[in-house]
Amino acid sequence: MNDKIGKAAALVYDHSGAPRIVAKGVGEIARKMIEAAEAEGIPIQKNEVLVEALMQIELTKEIPPQLYRAVAEILAFIYRLEKVKSRASTSSSHT
Repeated sequence: MNDKIGKAAALVYDHSGAPRIVAKGVGEIARKMIEAAEAEGIPIQKNEVLVEALMQIELTKEIPPQLYRAVAEILAFIYRLEKVKSRASTSSSHT
């Protein structure tokens, strides 16, 4: 765990509209957010520039169009991770 966590932001995407900001925090709150995500198996992407931009967005609001590409890349990364996990659990259940 990185002891120098400064900021964290959490997004949710329910396939309706654009992803929304559901949590954000600085310092100790950011550290606890990351710990909770890790404990739940939620993928974490480290991108200081994107986090800084997300920190400017009001909670529950959709991300602005300027951030679509950066967030889409993160969602694609998560999708690939989930696909790999799914394959791994399917293949291990057959052995």
